[in-house]
Amino acid sequence: MDRDSRDRTNDLVVKVATVNGTGSASANGMLMQAIFRMGVPVSGKNVFPSNIQGLPTWYEIRVNKNGHTARSPNFDLMVAMNPKTYGQDIKEVCSGGAVLYDSSWPLDDALMRDDVTYLGVPLSHMCVENFKGARERILMKNIAYVGAVAALLTIDLDVIQAMFTEKFGSKPHLIDSNDAAIRLGYDYAIEHFDCPLPTRLEPMDANRDSVLMTGNMAAALGCVYAGATVGAWYPITPATSVMDSFRGLCEKLRKDPETGKNRYCIIQAEDELAAIGMVLGAGWMGARAFTPTSGAGISLMNEFLGLAYYAEIPAVIFDVQRTGPSTGMPTRTQQGDFFTLAFASHGDTKHVLIFPADPGECFTFAVQAFDLAERFQTPVFVASDLDIGMNDWVCDKLEWDDAYVPDRGKVLSAEDLQKMDAFYRYLDSDGDGVAARSLPGVDPKGAYFTRGSGHDRYGRYTEDGELYQDVVDRVARKIEGAAEALPPPEIRLVDNASIGLVTVGGCRGAVLEAVDLLAEEGIALDYLRVTGFPFASAVEEFLLSHDVNIVVEQNRDGQMKRLLMLETAVLKSKLASVLDYGGSPLSATVVAQGVRDRLSMMTVQAG
Repeated sequence: MDRDSRDRTNDLVVKVATVNGTGSASANGMLMQAIFRMGVPVSGKNVFPSNIQGLPTWYEIRVNKNGHTARSPNFDLMVAMNPKTYGQDIKEVCSGGAVLYDSSWPLDDALMRDDVTYLGVPLSHMCVENFKGARERILMKNIAYVGAVAALLTIDLDVIQAMFTEKFGSKPHLIDSNDAAIRLGYDYAIEHFDCPLPTRLEPMDANRDSVLMTGNMAAALGCVYAGATVGAWYPITPATSVMDSFRGLCEKLRKDPETGKNRYCIIQAEDELAAIGMVLGAGWMGARAFTPTSGAGISLMNEFLGLAYYAEIPAVIFDVQRTGPSTGMPTRTQQGDFFTLAFASHGDTKHVLIFPADPGECFTFAVQAFDLAERFQTPVFVASDLDIGMNDWVCDKLEWDDAYVPDRGKVLSAEDLQKMDAFYRYLDSDGDGVAARSLPGVDPKGAYFTRGSGHDRYGRYTEDGELYQDVVDRVARKIEGAAEALPPPEIRLVDNASIGLVTVGGCRGAVLEAVDLLAEEGIALDYLRVTGFPFASAVEEFLLSHDVNIVVEQNRDGQMKRLLMLETAVLKSKLASVLDYGGSPLSATVVAQGVRDRLSMMTVQAG
């Protein structure tokens, strides 16, 4: 793949090919953090296997001075550290690009390309000569290739050395060994190659108001700020780090300063079914409670989710989506759970979903999810994905309003209950579909049964069809009423556009970049990002105002497009799809080509 001849300063993609379990993740993260600290927009995508050790793993670092940091398949520099994948890795390098490899052993002639520069550094030999012990040599080899990359791209060594001091401050010997390894790779590259490469870095000031974080960390922080005190989960890739982060934050922020006692409860359940049951019990008692999981876990939770919907119990569920069905590819990203989430459980159900696009929204949407769950007394799903949740993103610094007051919804106090003639749990007194609740133990007058079986508006058991329909119709009205309370859709309009480009979640960056690329070709597109379900009225208005709407999503079956067909008045003929579901984060290249293909088909059909 050829790259154009424009100035490539701060516009490049590096791919590091290594082996899982060798400690390369720390080295690759260090590279990306160093670039971030140089003030340059950057993103990192980790492609790793689901086993513990021994299989190939890759880390992709995209640098783009204009802030486009969606995945790009155009690799300018390949750091090839895994001989088993040399063939695949070298094939992916752009024409005019470079391959950095360990020249302790020669490359096979079959791997040589005339349009690629080969940069051999005897990393293994250098580490054997300078470090002791097999494990240290493996680890320091990773740091040495970071040094070589720093020389080739002009990454500031002072920035990297400051990171060593921060990480190993209490262990000077580790600072010394890492510094020595960096110098080995850096000095060798400076002495033997023309440094820097044409694709290189220069300091910028684009990250002054930004932070580098994962979506799972941001979601956990949002739970803390929202006032969540109970978390229950069963470990699952790629959601476990939500609870790991929540636990770490609570250990710092949720301990009584006088007694040292925890003011939170985290439970690792025996399975996902138990986890959601614990969350519902806590929510019924009045705690803000949540569980993080992925699609396989949602499948196990379905019956309890139906109970929460019908008994009207608040709960927040973070679904960090991965490929399916079944076990699928647990360490690859996808958006394959939209239908599962929207209609989880048997019988007639419809749930509230919100779709963050990046870690910043994982934080803000987490807070909103708890408010929505209690306001509408129902489960609320935060539909993230592996790319958002586990990869490193540059996003705006998180903001918080200290005047924030949690929306607990219609919760009756003891004083409220005493003023009432009688309390009926499922009686809608003001017509918005939401019945007032009381919390257990507040007052005997507020006692009630939480029923998953048939009940009437007074909370009494019934098998009377009319009384049953009265309740489920009210619940449906309540959920529909939530549409305008969800985060508003993101809409961008341009002049003379008759085509809408619609997307959701983590596809945002790739789609917006594709919009810019296609605009340069004279293709004008309006843009809509769906942020919640049920859909706000603005979503339907956007769809109806365009001749055709191309829906970009990461699943095989066009699940978001199908939801739009089901839940809006837009005609099927006005909707088309661009789908990418191989497990990699979406790129603008895929989106732009998909749009071109759809438009070509439309032209042929019109002719």
